[in-house]
Amino acid sequence: MKVRAAVLETFGELLAVEELELAEPKAGEVLVRLVACGVCHTDLYTASGADPSGYAPAVLGHEGAGVVERVGHGVASLAPGDHVVTLFSPQCRECLHCRDERTNLCLAIREQQGQGLLPDGTTRFSRDGEPIRHFMGTSTFAEYTVMPEIALAKIDPAAPLDLACLFACGLSTGLGAAMNTARVRPGSTCVVFGAGMVGLGAVAGCRLQGADQIVCADLSEDRLELARGQGATETLVGGPETVEQILELTDGFGADYTFEATGNVHVMRQAVESARMGWGLATVCGVAGKGETLDVIPRLLITGRRIAGSSFGGVKGRDQVPKLIERWLDGEIDVDAFVSHKLTLDEVNRGFELMEAQDGIRSVIEFAG
Repeated sequence: MKVRAAVLETFGELLAVEELELAEPKAGEVLVRLVACGVCHTDLYTASGADPSGYAPAVLGHEGAGVVERVGHGVASLAPGDHVVTLFSPQCRECLHCRDERTNLCLAIREQQGQGLLPDGTTRFSRDGEPIRHFMGTSTFAEYTVMPEIALAKIDPAAPLDLACLFACGLSTGLGAAMNTARVRPGSTCVVFGAGMVGLGAVAGCRLQGADQIVCADLSEDRLELARGQGATETLVGGPETVEQILELTDGFGADYTFEATGNVHVMRQAVESARMGWGLATVCGVAGKGETLDVIPRLLITGRRIAGSSFGGVKGRDQVPKLIERWLDGEIDVDAFVSHKLTLDEVNRGFELMEAQDGIRSVIEFAG
């Protein structure tokens, strides 16, 4: 079938919205009609050429939600008409990692996915007979996409898909960092650095876990206002004095849990320095630039602080994304506040411009039909 999609042709250039051929799903694969897709920083990171693992040409996009159109041979968990959220972090439920509660990093198709291929080592997108690679196993900047069954979470059809798509990446990453990776304890003190999509999700996750004090630091007063709406009890305008300010707010001890959601290595260091001596845990969610390193004074670790990384919030997508969406539908999470702009596929580059200007939290592409 012919589909319109946003293609990364050359790093550092605008995406080109053009017509491609999309082949039918093979064994273990699913054809999804996209309804909505968030424009995430990871897409911009790859398009810019800063991602050392990036490749082109490719159909970008990974924060999608849609409806199953057709399934390939052997697909048992999904059927036409099912509403789904795409998962750049799949869950086969069978590999060593899927069977271990300590990680969500499924091993089943990791190698092929990293090369922009589907599990059989080929692509479903093509142009004039030449293959166009997939992105993060999803490629949701397209009217339709073909994905592995294990990379789709079946969700309640009552969930509006233009909001449910945020659970495909940013929102689940933030919620999961607090709920899965850090496992915030009730009554604890938390600090979140960054009030973008992931940081605001972390604030909400800390609230859902029962934290008593939730401090959010960001450069934008508008974003800090959104953080208060998600449960932040105090806010700070970020800067060189942020660590000192956090220590003052926590009786000189620092926070039980800190979360970094900026991708800035200097802020990552602040997150470590703001963690409490003895047991403070700094969870790093942001993606740093190519070649950057985190500089940490070893004494901070020797005196009991810990650092954890969090990919997709430790969320096992097929099992846990539907549960997070149920909590949203039950009124525990305010998702509406995150969507700042609604765009068409032809306006995808506008989504990148809004992101670079820090205009709002998330732009969502809505697909016609």
